[in-house]
Amino acid sequence: MPKEGLEPSFLTERDFESRASANSATPANCRAKYTTPNDKVKMKLGIIGLPQSGKTTLYNALTRSNTPTTASAGRIEVHTGVVDVPDPRVDKLSGMFKPRKTIYAKVTYADIAGLEGNSKGSISGTLLNTLGQMDAFINVVRAFDDDNIPHPAGSIDPARDADAMLTELLLNDLIAVERKLEKLTEERKKGGTDKAINERQTALFTRLHETLNENKPLRDLEYSADESRELSSFALLTRKRVLTVFNLGEGQKAPTISLDHPSVALPAKLEMEISQLPAEDAQVFMAEYGIEEPALNRMIRLSYDLLGLQSFFTVGEDEVRAWTTRRSASAVESAAEIHTDIAHGFIRAEVVAYDDLVTLGSMAECKAKGKFRLEGKEYIVKDGDIVHIRTSA
Repeated sequence: MPKEGLEPSFLTERDFESRASANSATPANCRAKYTTPNDKVKMKLGIIGLPQSGKTTLYNALTRSNTPTTASAGRIEVHTGVVDVPDPRVDKLSGMFKPRKTIYAKVTYADIAGLEGNSKGSISGTLLNTLGQMDAFINVVRAFDDDNIPHPAGSIDPARDADAMLTELLLNDLIAVERKLEKLTEERKKGGTDKAINERQTALFTRLHETLNENKPLRDLEYSADESRELSSFALLTRKRVLTVFNLGEGQKAPTISLDHPSVALPAKLEMEISQLPAEDAQVFMAEYGIEEPALNRMIRLSYDLLGLQSFFTVGEDEVRAWTTRRSASAVESAAEIHTDIAHGFIRAEVVAYDDLVTLGSMAECKAKGKFRLEGKEYIVKDGDIVHIRTSA
């Protein structure tokens, strides 16, 4: 995530009638310091999978790390890496404004070992806490065959392995929900607890129990805002989105398997080798193997889709920066990604579409051609919008 102590571009109320110069998005004297809030949109994805599936290999490919790929022997191990989100739009804007700082959006990948796919559904507290902190899961499923790396089950079966890992998550949720319902029943018998809260929670967890008993993940259900808040303190793993990655051998075709969630197939070992190369050598290597783009680019794009996220930008001579926000987020919600104080003092948003700015070449031309807009709190920010917030903060 973005580091603390950086200075965004925005206007204060007393500058409300002032205008930015033709070649600057925001006047230099309108800058204020802020500290990064804790409630910002995060992209933290947990890489899970059966032992010997290639989790760490994929992690290395995505983070350009050199973490040893030896088996963890059932131990709980977590490796975490934060990487910039590749975005050619940031590069273009940086070239236009030539800022002192260029800051990309961030994504965090966590390589999580310890799940066995044994369908016992009893995940240890330490591992459960780690899994609960993730926004989504990348389930690595082995499709490659290698005599030097024996499969724990003795054979290669991607469909079986994909189901085994998801079943372990589902059974863990089922046990947790059953325990909660038992506790609610005991509270009703003893009395002394809020009857309305007990009834509301009982209805909610009964619905969860029915869904899990049908072997369906909880992410299939729709939740009200109150229900989402109610469940936020429970580490229910099947509420999280899942992207399955079929780990191929070199030259291997992707398996044809029908899943109820997004999937992608790639050779993680080859991608890891590419990620370790200098940029020019990597391009030659990818051309040789017919790979159009690195795994990191594909995975981040899929991760954004999985979590329903998008990017908007702030620009100026001081800084060009990409921010992550939820799709359908309003202008004031997106302002909170910069800082909550800016959202609280929101007056208006100055908005220019990325394509318009690039086509016309400057903010001055965007204003002259009517592409520079002032929007209110309820404006729905679009992917690629260049946004400056006028605020009383």
